[in-house]
Amino acid sequence: MAMDLKEIESLIKEALPDAEIEIQDLAGDGNHYSATVISSQFAGKSKIQQHKMVYSSLKGKMGNELHALAVKTKEK
Repeated sequence: MAMDLKEIESLIKEALPDAEIEIQDLAGDGNHYSATVISSQFAGKSKIQQHKMVYSSLKGKMGNELHALAVKTKEK
């Protein structure tokens, strides 16, 4: 079962409340998304740590309900 764009945004917002989030459905199939996440919580963290923060916010749905998510992160 595919994940809804709003559900992805909601999960990320729950973990990173100050985040500015832009999500795109890359293939129009509800399975392949791109997310740009900007948060002050990324301060002082490496890109790998920032991406892990985003992926962990998805609570294990990555690879299950959510097939593919390309992540771009920026410090606010």
